[in-house]
Order: sequence, then structure tokens, then C-alpha cells
Amino acid sequence: MPFGLKPTKERLGKRIQKLRKERELTQEELAEKLNISRTHMGHIEQGRKAPSLKLMDKIARVLKVKVQELFPF
Repeated sequence: MPFGLKPTKERLGKRIQKLRKERELTQEELAEKLNISRTHMGHIEQGRKAPSLKLMDKIARVLKVKVQELFPF
């Protein structure tokens, strides 16, 4: 990784996780609101999977942020 930066999927996942925790939601609760499995949500937060654009839009709406705010980099 150049300059020690984490891959984009990992940074995105950590940002989603941070916002979820700030809203006092569990992974399971967020996954239920998004109509995805808790496992899939976990993979997104771990940076193992990238959400589709449609899912990113849903995540932003549920977390009450703009899609751009999911990307703090």
C-alpha cells in the first residue's frame, strides 16, 4: 500500500461502522433496515466487500448522512 494508506474498502467500512455506532445501532439492526444479512454488513465494515452504489445510498439514508459523508478521504 502506498504511503501506508488502507485500501478504500477498508476506510469506507470503518467510516460506516463509526457512523453506525454513533447512532447506537448494532450491525444486525442496520442490516435489517437495509434488508441485507448481518454477515454482509460485517463484511462491508471489515472492508472485505464493497457495497453497491444503490446500497451506499440506502446506508447513507439510514444513517442520515449524505453519500459523500461516507468517504472521509
